[in-house]
Amino acid sequence: MNAQNSSDAPWPVWKLAVLLYPLAAGAVAVNLFMLALMGRVFGIQELSPVAAVLAGLLLGIPAAWATGKWIRRLMDEADGRR
Repeated sequence: MNAQNSSDAPWPVWKLAVLLYPLAAGAVAVNLFMLALMGRVFGIQELSPVAAVLAGLLLGIPAAWATGKWIRRLMDEADGRR
């Protein structure tokens, strides 16, 4: 296989999502924790850091997928594919 051909192949969304999952899961966990802290003003029960991390691990999956789709679109746009 030619090295130039392998570099021209676009990354699929799932690979980008796997690569971005740690970042997305961490961002979701931090945002959930901070939202719960601000929610105390309205009487919402606070969220423990462990619960925020566990929720971030679960909710990080769709967040990583959405981020992967966004990055894929930006990469296609930059390469002139769209």
